[in-house]
Amino acid sequence: MEELKDFDPRDVEENKVIASLSYISILFLIPLLVKRDSKFCIEHAKQGLVLFIFEIALSIIVYIPILGWIIGFLGGIVLFVVSLIGFIYALQGKFWKIPIVYDLAQNFKF
Repeated sequence: MEELKDFDPRDVEENKVIASLSYISILFLIPLLVKRDSKFCIEHAKQGLVLFIFEIALSIIVYIPILGWIIGFLGGIVLFVVSLIGFIYALQGKFWKIPIVYDLAQNFKF
């Protein structure tokens, strides 16, 4: 979990509800577009973007018979759990560097 000292406590407190939207599919766009001045929101939104890209990839993979269905089902469960944890952490004013997702998210510069 990212240390809160890296985020302004006032920024976290004011924007944690909006930041939590980052983990609900395409709603990552709300904090990304509305709270561009909030480092807390942007970091959550970048991770939400990566999770959304994974969702799209999984929705394509499920069209592959049998193996695609298995990967899609298991991947969907993993994405749901990771998104739920990220959502809860954001509501608590915390930041979780999701393994793999965080590293990919750092490639986006907003």
